[in-house]
Amino acid sequence: MIDALAPVTLDELNEAAALQTRRDRKYVLTPDELDDLLAALPPARVLEIDGSRTFAYDSTYFDTPELDAYRLAATRRRRRFKVRTRTYVDTGSCFVEVKTRAGRGTTVKERQPHDDADHLGLARAFVADRLADAGAPSAPVLTPTLRSRYHRTTLLLDDARVTLDIGLVWDLLGPPDASHHGTGSDVRRSATIGDLVVVETKTAAGSGPSSVDRLLWRAGHRPDRISKYATGLAVLEPGLPDAPWRRLVRRLAVSTPTTARHILTSERTSA
Repeated sequence: MIDALAPVTLDELNEAAALQTRRDRKYVLTPDELDDLLAALPPARVLEIDGSRTFAYDSTYFDTPELDAYRLAATRRRRRFKVRTRTYVDTGSCFVEVKTRAGRGTTVKERQPHDDADHLGLARAFVADRLADAGAPSAPVLTPTLRSRYHRTTLLLDDARVTLDIGLVWDLLGPPDASHHGTGSDVRRSATIGDLVVVETKTAAGSGPSSVDRLLWRAGHRPDRISKYATGLAVLEPGLPDAPWRRLVRRLAVSTPTTARHILTSERTSA
């Protein structure tokens, strides 16, 4: 179904729907449920670059040693924040991004080009300024905490941008083992959500639900509380407070029993 859609270029997508201040709604669907959505989809175009329509993403999330960013989200604090590097694997481009919350549940994303996905480096000043401007708590020490990896297809509709993420994998990060003599982080544990699809609608702040949201609602779906950072950390560190994502974490375990039993608890051993 995706193959039948007309293409849209990256420049056209950014011009029509950059949406750095926006309202996001996320849904976790099975492949069959996604097929039903695509079959009923209003007119849409799909991002295409050099003949490709699906692209690999790699994001590294940074948090304080006390996991302040996670805990602010877990307790639903209004001034919560998220700091990450995002690498577009197919092109090699990388950005450092700061996401904060504005009024009425809208998300503000600010970013700048970056050259090291595993470290903030000189971008620490940018991060500190963005957090201060948003009234978020300061975070003088931020270290790599979680990595997410997935493949994304992006759709452009008249009233929304919609992303379809498949193959989501979470890696819990820790300090490098002394025997590795490296400067990056070691992967301590990993988890995947199997063949489930994360669908996200992104609309301009204050514009109301999109046509895709209404389609999903009519099919019985309601927005899921899923964060590629916080939900992943709740799965991989089950002792943390997880009230906002507990129902979804349990659903993921039921939906992907092999993953739940063997991957969600697996230790990554060093070669």
